[in-house]
Amino acid sequence: MGHASYKRKSYRMKTFPMFLQMAGRRVVIVGGGEQAAQKTRLMLKTEAEIVICAPDLDAELQALADSGKVWHETGAITAAHFANTILVFIASGCPGIDAAMHAVAKDAGATVNVVDQPHLCDAITPSIVDRDPVVVAIGTEGTAPVLARQIKTQMEQVLEPRLGDLAALAGRLRGLAASRLGPRARRDLWRWVFQEEPRKTFAMGAERDAARMIKDAIIAGKPVSKKHGSVSLVGAGPGAKDLITLRGVQRLQEADIIFYDRLIDPEVLDLARRDAERVYVGKQPGCHSWPQEKITETIVSAAKKGQRVVRLKCGDPGIFARGAEEIDALRAADIPYEIVPGVTAACGAAASADLMLTERDKIDSLTLATGHLRNGTCLPESIRQIQPGQSVALYMGISAAADVASELQRHPFADQISITVVAKAQTLDETVVSACPKTLSQAITAQSITDTAIIFVRLSKKATAKQVKHLEVVGAS
Repeated sequence: MGHASYKRKSYRMKTFPMFLQMAGRRVVIVGGGEQAAQKTRLMLKTEAEIVICAPDLDAELQALADSGKVWHETGAITAAHFANTILVFIASGCPGIDAAMHAVAKDAGATVNVVDQPHLCDAITPSIVDRDPVVVAIGTEGTAPVLARQIKTQMEQVLEPRLGDLAALAGRLRGLAASRLGPRARRDLWRWVFQEEPRKTFAMGAERDAARMIKDAIIAGKPVSKKHGSVSLVGAGPGAKDLITLRGVQRLQEADIIFYDRLIDPEVLDLARRDAERVYVGKQPGCHSWPQEKITETIVSAAKKGQRVVRLKCGDPGIFARGAEEIDALRAADIPYEIVPGVTAACGAAASADLMLTERDKIDSLTLATGHLRNGTCLPESIRQIQPGQSVALYMGISAAADVASELQRHPFADQISITVVAKAQTLDETVVSACPKTLSQAITAQSITDTAIIFVRLSKKATAKQVKHLEVVGAS
């Protein structure tokens, strides 16, 4: 019986990734418009000497030339301009001029990148994740730039913003480590620095603590264990998972255990590392699956065991989220914590309703209030005394909606007050309702809105000013 013969296709890179030494080297950019500006912005991240060759520059490039950050040459471009360069970008915006300049630059032996003409490129600029001195370059050999940008976005989420500063700190301490530790101990040290507590501590903003931790470990000859874990109070945003911050995603990926409420989108939890424990604490108005005291005690207990804890809250942890009670307990237990802000529900709901929380000459004051206190429904004073130019965002206010409507109907400018109710903002089940004081209750009932909603009450400064003037004229007559 014969055997089929298969030849596996081998793949060789058409481009080779490497990093160029840019300090003190010369980069020439041909062109004075937006394409040239894009390449200039990229090169300004380096220590290269930048020369722009163009008769005229746009406002951005001209400002850079005036400040001495780039050199501007306006004369005829010759091969001499491209001699002794590390890199040349040709970006005039005209394909014909670009092709001609490419030929001149190649005659001078330059390495050339011609914008939007891959077949004329010796070098292709990658998508870059910059955590200087840590740099990640992503390339697809020009085949899929959109994919490169998607990968860049994912890497931006994975690599914390201050990672480069930690790498720079490690660089400054390498000499001390080399003088006190052997090769194996140094490897263990740096593995610990970038995988364990120093990196997590640094990422939380405690740079001094991380530096002291690393120095103590070098002096002791081994990592120094921490007494406790840590807690991050993370705002998950108002609904959709892509409204959580990059820092919030990073904390989820670092967490050993996550405590989350009922309003958290399950897709947000998918951003956490797979082996992180997830604990549902199920809080909802008037019916808490876990009392706040139990939540606080459990968070403290987990941190005391050395776990990295995330307390995941809908919206922002500092706005009607009882975060202060948890922080008080963490302080009392001497447990390190951080607050990771989130997009609060008022911002998310306003965006859903195409509302600006403030508007020039119309709304210059914003009040965040709650319609539900410890003892039940309440009517905030900000609703009773709403003033011209003021907007009130009422959280947890559906149970108080009838009282809100009744109170606003008695307001001197009731017919100038606009109301918008946004339920389940930034989710697939989102509902937006517009009303006035007279129709608020009916509108809420008609849409079957029961909770998880923001009520916006707005009194425009301009509209009220007109009414005041009218009343004064009537009174005078």
